[in-house]
Amino acid sequence: AQASWPHGNPVSQPIAQPGSAMDSNAPKLAKVEKVLGRTGSRGGVIQVRVQFMYETSPELAGRSLIRNVKGPIREGDILAL
Repeated sequence: AQASWPHGNPVSQPIAQPGSAMDSNAPKLAKVEKVLGRTGSRGGVIQVRVQFMYETSPELAGRSLIRNVKGPIREGDILAL
């Protein structure tokens, strides 16, 4: 007897292509515009202003955020958020 899968054959499920609507959990790339300074009780975290890149998220392109980064970072670096 064959096993029946509740949602069809698992092998035939569609695979999300990069940049497609199904790939909404993909990391968004953002470029570091400015290093704002150190924070945290011991200064182990660096605050940076990042701007989203058009290539990975056209809907967020141009938006900027302030993020905390642990580890070495400098202007021009790319973060995956």
